[in-house]
Amino acid sequence: MSDAAAPDANALAVELGSADLAVRAAAAERLARMAEAAAPAAAALVSACGDADEQVREQAVAALEDLGQPPAEAISQLIHLVAHGDPLVAYWATTLLGRAGEDAADAVPALAECLASPADLSVRQRAAWALGKIGAAAASARAVVERAASDADPRLARLATEALAAISG
Repeated sequence: MSDAAAPDANALAVELGSADLAVRAAAAERLARMAEAAAPAAAALVSACGDADEQVREQAVAALEDLGQPPAEAISQLIHLVAHGDPLVAYWATTLLGRAGEDAADAVPALAECLASPADLSVRQRAAWALGKIGAAAASARAVVERAASDADPRLARLATEALAAISG
C-alpha cells in the first residue's frame, strides 16, 4: 500500500502546467525535493525551465540536476524540446537525452540539427556531449560532429572530438 502523503510525480507534472503561479512554484519545489523519484515528470520539468517565474525555473533546474536518466516514455517529448527557443529548455532537454545514452538513439537527428544550428553555444556543446553519450547509434551524425570538432570554440571542439571517439567505438 502506497503512502497517500507521498507526492506523485505525475500529478506534480500536471501542476507545473497550471495557470496559477503558486501551484506551479509549489509543484516545482516538491519535485526538486524528490530527486530521482521525480523522473516521471522529466519532460514537464524541462518545459518548466522556460517558465516566466524565476522561482519555478530555479526549482525545475534543481530537480533536473538530481534526476538522473529520464524514463523511456519521456524521450519523444524531450526530442521535441531540443529545438525550443528558450536556451535553458533546450539545454536540459539535450542533457537528459545524453543521460539516456543509447536509449535516446531516436534523438540523433534532432541533436545533430541542434549541433549544426546557430543555437546557443552551451546548447550546441551539450548536443555534442549527448551525441557522444549515445555512442555508436549516433553514427549518422558523424559529418556534423566532425565539423563541430574544428569549431573555434575550444570546449565545443573538445566535446565533439570526444563524441567522435565514442561514435567510432
